Amino acid sequence: MRMKTFYVYILASKSRTLYTGVTNNLERRVAEHRLKLIPGFTARYNINRLVYYEAGGNIESMIAREKQIKAWGRTKKIALIESMNRDWKDLSDGWPGSAPAKTGREKRTVRDSSATNRPRNDSPALSALGRHPVLLVVILCHRLSFRAQRGIPL
Repeated sequence: MRMKTFYVYILASKSRTLYTGVTNNLERRVAEHRLKLIPGFTARYNINRLVYYEAGGNIESMIAREKQIKAWGRTKKIALIESMNRDWKDLSDGWPGSAPAKTGREKRTVRDSSATNRPRNDSPALSALGRHPVLLVVILCHRLSFRAQRGIPL
């Protein structure tokens, strides 16, 4: 029997606003936050960098740890993050569906005129996922299920 893994994680915004959560699929959950698929605090404050996480095999202990961290003051949370990630690097860089978080103003590039005949993809979800359309389908199915369970119209 395969043992499940659960994660407690901390995300941060560019201005270091923090969010703590728990999940059984860290890659999917970080992608959901990054793509703003579930409205709420992280979408509102652009919290999209994974700066800390812990793994465990027991959901009850992970939920207890999440509550413990949420009860801490900001200083203690920062000390926890910096004990493992001193430079606040995005630990999800390179994961499927987790394109690097934007660091501020991006330089504009001159558009190649030969590119005008190619079909454009303006979907931020697809451009962030790049070559991982299967992950996009999983995330979208999860979102539809989330909305259906709560009676939110599609």
